[in-house]
Amino acid sequence: MHKSPDGDAVGSSLGMKHYLEKIGHTVSVLSPNGYPEFLKWMPGNKSVIDFEKTPSPANQAIAKAELIIFLDFNSLTRIGGLDKAVKKSKAKRLIIDHHPQPEDFADFVFHNTGASSTAELVYDFITLLGDNKKIHKDIANCLYAGIMTDTGSFRFASTTAHTHDVVADLMRHGAEATKVHRFVDDNNRDIRLRLLGYAVMEKMKIFPDFATGFITLTQSELKRFDYKEGDTEGLVNEPISVKGIVFSALFTEQLDGEIKISFRSKDSFDVNLFARKHFNGGGHKNAAGGRSDLSMDETILKFLNLLSEYKQELKGK
Repeated sequence: MHKSPDGDAVGSSLGMKHYLEKIGHTVSVLSPNGYPEFLKWMPGNKSVIDFEKTPSPANQAIAKAELIIFLDFNSLTRIGGLDKAVKKSKAKRLIIDHHPQPEDFADFVFHNTGASSTAELVYDFITLLGDNKKIHKDIANCLYAGIMTDTGSFRFASTTAHTHDVVADLMRHGAEATKVHRFVDDNNRDIRLRLLGYAVMEKMKIFPDFATGFITLTQSELKRFDYKEGDTEGLVNEPISVKGIVFSALFTEQLDGEIKISFRSKDSFDVNLFARKHFNGGGHKNAAGGRSDLSMDETILKFLNLLSEYKQELKGK
């Protein structure tokens, strides 16, 4: 899975693991680094090898592999230090992904930007192989979690009729929808809620003239609220929930000083193109990420200057 895995990366990877084991394969699941506690309930989570913590077992797994499956990403830049072992490997490579502009580094590609999530594509992959009946409860719960998290609980524009068909079938195969939502959404530490409240109350800026809103969080602010990986999940959606806002961003200062940026948009404004052009990033049309080596203040100034360039597009004129 990709670096800083989200629900789709973890759910699709563990769902694929359970399927491959069901049909007789030996499987290792590798993550470039850790992921949030609210995703660690998934069946198979304890078997995931965290490269950042234990690089040797991860490198050994790649060296022994006959097939490497890349889930929920399409560029080797997304797997951090794992790319060195992957580039040395003689194994066949398969990409299963829904992000645009895939790079050419695999032997086989199962790719559809119209899919709601990679977890949805894993379901399609299993079904196309004629193994739908082999989907069991653990596969179903992992894939349901991946789809649910990547669609914003089925409210994003990427959610299609096929997405609902897939979810219905996963429930028939044992996916426990209410339990999955509870595991993901109702596992907050109280300090996390205080961080979210502070971010919205004190740090959210709204610019109606540009139909844009954003939130900034520095390292000192994150430390004040005992920040853990995943605590800001979903926070970028708060500005865009304001009436008339079509573009939102979350700027988070990392330990090394880099500014990590999440972008969200509504309707036709393409944050994938915006992130690629200005912030060394990319993603989907309405959900993307980027980064900045400038300071927080310099990054925000750059962002605000860019809004003037995109004013007509943002206001739909």
